[in-house]
Amino acid sequence: MDRRLLLAVIAGGIALPGTTRAAAAPNPGPQRLCLANPHTGERFDGPYRDETGVIPSAMAELAVFLRDFHSGEIIAMDAGVLDFLAAVMAAAGQSEAQVLSAYRTRATNEMLARTTFGVAENSQHLYGRALDIHLPAKLAEAMQAARTMQRGGVGWYPHSGFIHIDTGPVRNWDLDEVGLGSLLFDGRQIHFNDKGEMVISSGHGRGMSLMADGGHPPTVRQRLARLHQLARAEFLSRRR
Repeated sequence: MDRRLLLAVIAGGIALPGTTRAAAAPNPGPQRLCLANPHTGERFDGPYRDETGVIPSAMAELAVFLRDFHSGEIIAMDAGVLDFLAAVMAAAGQSEAQVLSAYRTRATNEMLARTTFGVAENSQHLYGRALDIHLPAKLAEAMQAARTMQRGGVGWYPHSGFIHIDTGPVRNWDLDEVGLGSLLFDGRQIHFNDKGEMVISSGHGRGMSLMADGGHPPTVRQRLARLHQLARAEFLSRRR
């Protein structure tokens, strides 16, 4: 078992039984964004919605601004992920955000997947439905607000200083600088403690640790196999 199951869940390609569907977002009305791209030095500052809906010229400008900066290719960005971003920024009281990654071509995504843990093979970035953002302050508060909204996926990368948001299925994950951090599904947390033990809990308290091979810390392959077993067991239990 390799990391594909985990990355498929992160990408939104697999929604485990019991996961919450994305909440329908209310009509946001007029909206504006102030964004900077540290890779290109470009900025977008202005409205992208008015009283009648999205502004075509602004969406065209945002498609260029949020392009795959590795290849220069553009895609029409999902207005929903922009609304999600605007709502998160407002909840955290932030007027500006840095966009670290937006649209990615498949070639770019595959290149990143070879060098960076947590890059999903079928990432929502491929479809213009995902953004990786950094805020000048209150990033953790923004992450918590995004998860409360239940409008899609929210990834927390505390050591790298950014959050991922997308408009795929509702799912949350934490990744640290050394790889797998924790996954949150259906009120349960799956993570690995400092002994290398996989711990499954209800999200409160210490939970029960599961070891592999008679007490030896499990390998990454073993950890992911256990995640697969958990997903399979839950699926079968819900069919009975």
